[in-house]
Amino acid sequence: MAIQAWFMDESSEDQRLPHRRNPDEPVSIDYLAELGVLYWKLNPKKYEDDEELNDIRQARGYNYMDMLDLCPEKVANYEEKLKNFYTEHIHGDEEIRYCLEGSGYFDVRDKKDRWIRIWIKPGDLIILPAGIYHRFTLDTTDYIKLMRLFIGEPVWTAYNRPQEEHPARQGYVESINSYGVAQPAH
Repeated sequence: MAIQAWFMDESSEDQRLPHRRNPDEPVSIDYLAELGVLYWKLNPKKYEDDEELNDIRQARGYNYMDMLDLCPEKVANYEEKLKNFYTEHIHGDEEIRYCLEGSGYFDVRDKKDRWIRIWIKPGDLIILPAGIYHRFTLDTTDYIKLMRLFIGEPVWTAYNRPQEEHPARQGYVESINSYGVAQPAH
């Protein structure tokens, strides 16, 4: 099954709820690709020996990997960390996340500044392009195990919105406006 994504409602209720509009407005993988969001469905049970994952890593230059378990029992200051992840921001590099267990939401902004919620579950690998406004939260399960991939040494620097002058943001906006599809930064 493909990844699920939809336009979000404007509710300020618990961020861990689905926040689907009524009526529901699903977002296709093709529309996400127009925003530069890339997606693969892999087998999370064989991530240690997955040839497809290794091919993706090699082709895109992801030579660093670590694991992150997010849940109240394993993360100090859990609520504060979740609040920080949910603050709208960009990164100077791609954000690559592979869900191995649990589930959560990545929210991204489209060209019209509308929020799109992307529900990631085991086997979902997504890449958010450098410069895209986004945020992350867990869903009501309060658990996710993610593989994080990087090119070179890991960089976790988040630049909270507004960041219109940041080179990654300018490059992202130019790429989606000029070409219709964001080109990944290398």
